[in-house]
Amino acid sequence: QVHLIESGGGLAQAGDSLKLSCVVSGRTASTYAMAWFRQAPGNERECVVGISSSGGSTYTAPSVAGRFTVSRDNTRNSIYLQMDTLKPEDTAVYYCAATWSRSSYAVPTKDSDFDLWGPGTQVTVSS
Repeated sequence: QVHLIESGGGLAQAGDSLKLSCVVSGRTASTYAMAWFRQAPGNERECVVGISSSGGSTYTAPSVAGRFTVSRDNTRNSIYLQMDTLKPEDTAVYYCAATWSRSSYAVPTKDSDFDLWGPGTQVTVSS
């Protein structure tokens, strides 16, 4: 059985940086396209960044472009979200998501594309 486990959330001030990690257990991560989503209270869950199974293709939402960076290390079965220049509007629960991918370069970004989800980690940014 495959599990996703996020870590690295917490409290930050505006302008700070945080790095989230997601470990895939139970299966090798190299066959999964993955993404980070976030959901703030009262808002729909949105895709923040996505990365193909090979790591060769990525997606970054316009709202975080230039501030957030996704990466992965398949030798560690992990993906990461480096969040720089945090803003109060980045406050949300962040979720790691994965889906088995036949393509090494496809980057799914829709909520419905993913069938594996972590429990989420809270990120709170104060002004």
